[in-house]
Amino acid sequence: MGARAKLTIAYLGGSFSGWQRQDNARTVQGDLERGLAKLTDGHHVAVVGAGRTDAGVHAAGQVAHVDLPTAIPVDVLPRTLNQRLGSDLRVRAAVTVSGGFHARRSARGKHYVYRILWREPELPWLGTRAAVFPPPSEPRTLELACRRLPGRRDWASFTVTDVAHRSTIRSLFRTEVVWRRTGLELHFFGEGFLRYQVRRMAGALLELGSGRMSTRRFADLLARPSPGAPVPTAPARGLTLEKVYYRASEKLTLPAPPKGREEDASLW
Repeated sequence: MGARAKLTIAYLGGSFSGWQRQDNARTVQGDLERGLAKLTDGHHVAVVGAGRTDAGVHAAGQVAHVDLPTAIPVDVLPRTLNQRLGSDLRVRAAVTVSGGFHARRSARGKHYVYRILWREPELPWLGTRAAVFPPPSEPRTLELACRRLPGRRDWASFTVTDVAHRSTIRSLFRTEVVWRRTGLELHFFGEGFLRYQVRRMAGALLELGSGRMSTRRFADLLARPSPGAPVPTAPARGLTLEKVYYRASEKLTLPAPPKGREEDASLW
């Protein structure tokens, strides 16, 4: 008799048309299900992911669950399944979980990183998971704006026009800006994210940091949510799903409202 297994998965998104299976395109879910069929004598094994990543978006710690129809030893599943997958898709770990575990519904939060390089690298593989933008002319404004994003709010301005009547209210627990000599990283920890939300938050922050968006306009996007607001969507190649959380973590708690210094407050 089989078991429910939790898979931790990594992939380079550039070769895939997103996570969700499609009839006429290569997808992460589709490749995993075809690989599992080869292990189970042709049985269809549904792969249920913690969420759908869009075309071109990467993952270092995507999570999925599968109900194995046969007694495949879960501890050898990564090795045997990886032998049937392309080099841009890997099962990093597999563990047996209870039947009540659900990759999406049991998740407590997610961590996404948007990576930026100031210029195209000389070695092409170094830019596989990063978008290229010039250094911001107003880095302090970008960082202050990023700090003010956390909270529970309506994120409609940072998603698609058609939200299919679903709630656009989510909690963004924490944000971090990591400056590097060759670029920067924008970290977002939230309970869940709307379609394009992280890429549109990154796009707005980059517009703000370049001086092409005013702080008043940025504040309006937060205060007056409007589905499909004119916000640039940063390229998919810079975005990676780093981790899905299933236990309480300090990263998944709302911080106290930022007090800020008087001169910082004057920017808003």
